[in-house]
Amino acid sequence: MSILFPPALRAGQRVAIVSPARKISAAELAPAIATLEGWGLTVVLGDSLAGDHHQFAGPDELRRADFQRQLDDPAIAAILCARGGYGTARIVDGLDFTGFRAAPKWVAGFSDITVLNAHLLALGFASIHGVMPVLFHQAGGELALETLRRALFGEAFQPIAAPPHALNRPGTATGALVGGNLSLLQTITGTASQASFAGRILFLEDLDEYLYHIDRMLLHLHRSGQLAGVAGLVVGHFSAMRDNAIPFGATVQEIIDRYARLHGFPVAYGFPVGHEADNRALTVGQSVTLTVDEAGGRLTA
Repeated sequence: MSILFPPALRAGQRVAIVSPARKISAAELAPAIATLEGWGLTVVLGDSLAGDHHQFAGPDELRRADFQRQLDDPAIAAILCARGGYGTARIVDGLDFTGFRAAPKWVAGFSDITVLNAHLLALGFASIHGVMPVLFHQAGGELALETLRRALFGEAFQPIAAPPHALNRPGTATGALVGGNLSLLQTITGTASQASFAGRILFLEDLDEYLYHIDRMLLHLHRSGQLAGVAGLVVGHFSAMRDNAIPFGATVQEIIDRYARLHGFPVAYGFPVGHEADNRALTVGQSVTLTVDEAGGRLTA
């Protein structure tokens, strides 16, 4: 299936910020709005940014209607998801992408927004897995923000490197990028949002999970056949992992290695992608080459 890429942003265009998952405050967004305006963009604030329904940015109906409004508005050139949390999977089935198909636009975010990254790829469209407005100005996140800007404005992909790792599996593979948050990829298995990993470069990251959860989720991806056709695996941040009183007995990297070894693809650990400040933007659907050798791992386009 060919993958369609929305037009690159230009100064003077309008971009919307919405929150399809957890609620957010105006104060948390103010620095990001100033940054986007500094890029020459006009910022439109979605209704969900003022929403407040328990942990969510308003009820499902409000968040869905807000996202739909931005999808359908031809004056909006990109939709930036303000933050993650939980809730995107609750609204995605009610979204109508008819208008989007006629005039695609960039959708950007990560973590819970993996649902949208995968859903759009399943529909045949690229999107951006990258830092969200609530995290634009984390200390140490300067490259993350710059790579998001480059991706939105259609500038050339800059190679991303990871240092050598004892569990790396050498090799070279080329394919379209697919992936994101492991928990969400497992959650959408068997739904309309599931995007195929076959022949593609899969990237994974996660946050605040028990080690046995990581094993269980990877086992599910393996048993459901999703890992069988992977061309290469990029392992990003697995941050703040937890263990039980009785230890699981393996690190997160060792758990990933257990399942990677059941397949023949190259694997590289330690990429700057995920829930840490240095979260480089990846365009889901973009063709890249993964090279893994004694120098470490490299992604090039």
